[in-house]
Amino acid sequence: MTSRTAPGDVAQALADLHAQAFDAPWSAAAFADLLGQTGLILEADANGFIVVRVVADEAEILTLAVRPSGRRAGLGARLVRAATDRAAAAGARRMFLEVAEDNPAARALYERLGFETAGRRLRYYHRRSGSDVDALLLVLNLA
Repeated sequence: MTSRTAPGDVAQALADLHAQAFDAPWSAAAFADLLGQTGLILEADANGFIVVRVVADEAEILTLAVRPSGRRAGLGARLVRAATDRAAAAGARRMFLEVAEDNPAARALYERLGFETAGRRLRYYHRRSGSDVDALLLVLNLA
């Protein structure tokens, strides 16, 4: 994705990559709506991206997606670090996210980066199998 890429093309590229990473992917229309919002941070490369929203002094990771073939190479950590740096520069003092309790790789990533559990959302994620999984609410102090 380059600065010459049309917004619709960016949204479609994000949706395509998101579909490779998640059971319940977001549509290109959802990404297009999101990209038009104030306070949005997008860090991306060919194998992954992170979308963060900053409001006042708080930031939230809305999604982090890494193509399966690009995993286990440190890309997720690089994207999170870049996004936390940009969020802090935009005035955020804390960053939040939800992570599925049954996703040990993501949980380990966020733990390595200093995120701590701050709560739980019961049956937050719905799996293709029909089961529901709790989300852990994580927080990182940026100040």
